[in-house]
Amino acid sequence: MAAQNTTPELEEKLESSLSSSSSIILPTEAHMGSTQNGPADLERAVTEKSHRSNAESPATRYTTALDWENDHDPENPENWSFGKKTFHILYIGLQCFIVTFGTSVYSPSIPQVARHFDVSIEAATLGITLYTLGLAFGPMVSAPISETFGRKMVYLILFPISLLFTLGAGLAKSFGTLLVCRFLAGFIGSGGLAVGAGSNSDMLPPLKRAPVASVFILCPFLGPALGPLVGGYIAQYKTWEWTQWVLLMMGAVAVILGFFQKETYKKIILLKRAKRLSLPPPPNPIAAMSPLQRIKFIFTVTLARPLVMLVTEPIVSFLAIYTAFNFGVLFCFFAAFPLIFQSIYPEIQVYHFSTGSTGLVYIAIGIGVISASIIFIIIDRLYYVPHARKEIAAGKNERSLLLPPEARVHAATIGSVLLPIGLFWFAWTARTDIHWIVPIIATVFFGTGNLLVFFTAVLYQIDAYGPLMGASAMAANGILRYAAGAVFPLFTRQMYRAMGVGWATTMLGFVTVALLPLPWILLKYGHKIRGKSRYAEFSKSQGF
Repeated sequence: MAAQNTTPELEEKLESSLSSSSSIILPTEAHMGSTQNGPADLERAVTEKSHRSNAESPATRYTTALDWENDHDPENPENWSFGKKTFHILYIGLQCFIVTFGTSVYSPSIPQVARHFDVSIEAATLGITLYTLGLAFGPMVSAPISETFGRKMVYLILFPISLLFTLGAGLAKSFGTLLVCRFLAGFIGSGGLAVGAGSNSDMLPPLKRAPVASVFILCPFLGPALGPLVGGYIAQYKTWEWTQWVLLMMGAVAVILGFFQKETYKKIILLKRAKRLSLPPPPNPIAAMSPLQRIKFIFTVTLARPLVMLVTEPIVSFLAIYTAFNFGVLFCFFAAFPLIFQSIYPEIQVYHFSTGSTGLVYIAIGIGVISASIIFIIIDRLYYVPHARKEIAAGKNERSLLLPPEARVHAATIGSVLLPIGLFWFAWTARTDIHWIVPIIATVFFGTGNLLVFFTAVLYQIDAYGPLMGASAMAANGILRYAAGAVFPLFTRQMYRAMGVGWATTMLGFVTVALLPLPWILLKYGHKIRGKSRYAEFSKSQGF
């Protein structure tokens, strides 16, 4: 193929290679290996020689590296043992937990940082903002690296490099050095968030993906929720540098476990097989492109198209706004809770917790996040799976079966109601005449609603747009979501000091009321909205 121009057909082939690794925080089907016929059958027809790998069982013979040998190919991660899959999934979750834990463990030490470097509280808050922005834009680098070198490379190389910048932040002698190191630690360490969901979908078919997706998504939400718990006691009994030392110690454990990881990306596994057995390698359209064309294509897939979809696709736009606002409120609480429960400003005198005890408040959000995962799995078992079983009984392939995307929306309808309940409850019970446990319970409802909405946003867009465009849709969601998480803490203190706890939180609650109808609209009219989309060809091709 000539390398002078990229045709639409070539771009489609290229996107099938890149799309799953370009997603920022979310479960995608791009690496399920959809090629079942075609080139693989042709290769088997023209190849008579059978190759045997010394590393495989004596009964295993490979005649092709263009696709999996068959549905029982032992190198296919879908065919790994339950224990092996569990280890890999838990490791991915651990790395994502540590990376997102780094966003909020720093927050209780902001006053210490301000005093240490002689800067304002608002300036010290940039340590959260820049780290979170790094998580938003880092996947633009880690996704192409994953495409070229595989998932394992991201876990084993990028994550340890990010820990070096965490070390630099802890040793920083100037405020500027601290901010630069924090940004680069988030930027480089975000690789697990970018490709973790792809690793999970490498190992699991769509029907079995929802429960695992709920556990995987739980980790990046549990990290920010529990970070202040540890950071609070660090701020009370140690210096702010210890927030970075704790991250390093947790990261060291993940690095050690990472050496036991195996590659899950189909393309890289087949390339290694081809080299090992001297078989023709799987087709690689990227090899036919010039360096400039490669850069242009990667830019289109990882940045330009997500931004275009964010502006032109109503489903992508409104789900991104909804989840971004909820995520922003979560990060808003990192700055608001010390004001409310420690009463560090004269104009806000509610409760008088110590710094360490204030960190305990965030446990409630963690309970809410865990509750959301349980609720989501229950909904999947009671609704999605029974309907899927009927389709399988009718002759559909279990490995590739999908229901209409609207089947994923029920969790968000529950979450949309819990969000304003939690915020209004918190707004008007965080008072001196009401026991502190009452507003803390309210945050359980917020944490539950927040994650239920996000679960739906992830799976709905992947089911609606397919593995190619769905990855771009979630990339757009991730950029806006982490941008909101970065910005909200910058104005939280001023807002709560000016408006008071009740009205500041009530205003946030009013916004969730305005956004509440979105999942209900998708549930009833989603199929019509998708019908007018130029990107939702995947769901149209599936007949829904």
